Amino acid sequence: MGAINRIVENDFIHRVSADEYRSKIKDVYGGPKGALLATASKMSLHIQLGRRLIRTRKFNLHGLKSILDVGSGAGQIAGHLLEFADPDARIVCTDLSEQMLRRARQRLKSNRPEFIAADVTNLPFADGTFDGITCGYVLEHVPDPAHGLSEMARVLRKGGRMLLLATEDNFSGAWTSRLWYCQTYNRRELMELCESLGLHWKKELWFTPMHKAIRAGGICVEIEKV
Repeated sequence: MGAINRIVENDFIHRVSADEYRSKIKDVYGGPKGALLATASKMSLHIQLGRRLIRTRKFNLHGLKSILDVGSGAGQIAGHLLEFADPDARIVCTDLSEQMLRRARQRLKSNRPEFIAADVTNLPFADGTFDGITCGYVLEHVPDPAHGLSEMARVLRKGGRMLLLATEDNFSGAWTSRLWYCQTYNRRELMELCESLGLHWKKELWFTPMHKAIRAGGICVEIEKV
């Protein structure tokens, strides 16, 4: 999991630099695939299942007064934050793609969130700015996951909580990798990386009991900064 990524395309694995990879991700999400992201998330039930996760307080937003949504995309998670976060909570949405932020703003139709174009490996916030972070299927697009996680740890206050979702290295994850040009992660290796950065895996979360039984839905975990 270094600064060189593997991109799966037409059954070939291409090795590219970190800058080239970021450019590729911008192209993917700034184009037709990005325009269909919210629809794809809804069809795959990720929006509905993510809403249920937060509505039932499996990941509890209560008491979080400043929340950073990293890689907001089309605003899938940000929509849940607007619905279930405390009324006075500050909500900040970031994404590498300015086009995706425009789509999120149009979709959410709310003046409450702050929309800031930013790379997760270089977040424009002071240390300990946020009580909570949500990061849904973003880390797999980061050239160096340790760099992205360390930046999120930096802007999260001690005792703050993070909802992290990532694509797992299983059968369904392989297809996701092909479609969205992303990495997949081994659950144990990702946990060990987080722990080494002071990000404690407080509990693993599952969308439904069926997801837990068949180990589906990818990696979904509540993390606490220690």
